[in-house]
Amino acid sequence: MKVIFLKDVKGKGKKGEVKNVAEGYARNYLLKNNLAVEANQGNMKTLEKKQESQQKQAEEELQKAEELKAHLESLTVTLKAKAGENGRLFGAVTNKQIAETLKKMKIKVDKRKIEMDEPIRVLGYTNVPVKLHPKVTATVKVHVTEE
Repeated sequence: MKVIFLKDVKGKGKKGEVKNVAEGYARNYLLKNNLAVEANQGNMKTLEKKQESQQKQAEEELQKAEELKAHLESLTVTLKAKAGENGRLFGAVTNKQIAETLKKMKIKVDKRKIEMDEPIRVLGYTNVPVKLHPKVTATVKVHVTEE
């Protein structure tokens, strides 16, 4: 019997997949527990429409990420910090501080998306990568000045 999985079933199939399974398994377990529906014409069309809408949504998210990337790369984020001799900072500039500064500029970026190997500990300009989407990574210029 052909079924469309509504949820992931370990060892059988993933959500949205169409597979042939034993009729007894389908009727007594999958259909009964709302894990799958029978793959008839109506359900197949519904699945196609759902996949199309998900694809459109994914394309829109990618487009928004590209626009945000262009905007972020044109910006320079300026942060003030206390510094000692030779431009060394007392403390460090973290991804949280960069995210808060971007938020003040009305740009919402999660601090976990700002990829810094280690915090900034010197004055000057630093390029910081920001992962906006699995396919889109922007580079933000961070300028640390003396307070």
